[in-house]
Amino acid sequence: MNLKETREFFAADRFATYKTGITIDEVGEGCAVCSFEITDDDVAAHGSVMGGAIFTLADFTFAVSTNAPGQLTVTVSSTINYIGMPKDKRLVAVSKCLKSGKKACFYEITVSDGAGNLVATVLTNGIRI
Repeated sequence: MNLKETREFFAADRFATYKTGITIDEVGEGCAVCSFEITDDDVAAHGSVMGGAIFTLADFTFAVSTNAPGQLTVTVSSTINYIGMPKDKRLVAVSKCLKSGKKACFYEITVSDGAGNLVATVLTNGIRI
């Protein structure tokens, strides 16, 4: 699928696209770039962005990477490492395929702020159904 088709397909993911406002910026074979602007709804009691918001961005970026070719892939497991606090209101996730087999796939997703500061890394493996 091209970028337009991918955006149309994932518009049905109302939580990621409507509730959080994540946008699909780029899509290619085995990779994707998604982003969103941090709002007051994404902030924890201590004033910084919720870890769940960061993880949602990473998980959605994995989904865009693996489902864009038209094959249903679901997450089996993910490990997230929070590395630093964002320095601005924009988060950008970039996924990269580490290995893609017949049924299983392994991806690394990096989440950075708009200035390029690393916020989190995520390792995700999925299975094609």
